Amino acid sequence: MASRRGKSEIQVKRVYEDASPDDGARFLVDGLWPRGIQKKALSSVEWVKEVAPSASLRKWYGHDPEKWKEFQKRYRAELSKNADALKPLVAAAKEGTVTLLTSTHDVEISHAMVLRDVLKWKT
Repeated sequence: MASRRGKSEIQVKRVYEDASPDDGARFLVDGLWPRGIQKKALSSVEWVKEVAPSASLRKWYGHDPEKWKEFQKRYRAELSKNADALKPLVAAAKEGTVTLLTSTHDVEISHAMVLRDVLKWKT
């Protein structure tokens, strides 16, 4: 099967940002529903909470920049044990642009960025 690298994009956005025509398939990748967002507001978004970090990992990390490198390692290990949860994201990314949505304040050190990198490697 030919690689589609360069034809699709995997991007990360805060769930509170407005949708864009360039978003492609949109997936909420948090384990908890975002505060202040009604479910009908995200009716066209697929919630794949199974790809979120475990509650224990999320609590341990606490978005502490000092723990970022170790968090990435631990979260990748969790994802490797839960490969089936990635299937809808991988399939969508092979078809076109995917936007991963998270409520995290600091997107650059979020699980969504790690997930994006894992998906890029798999597509």
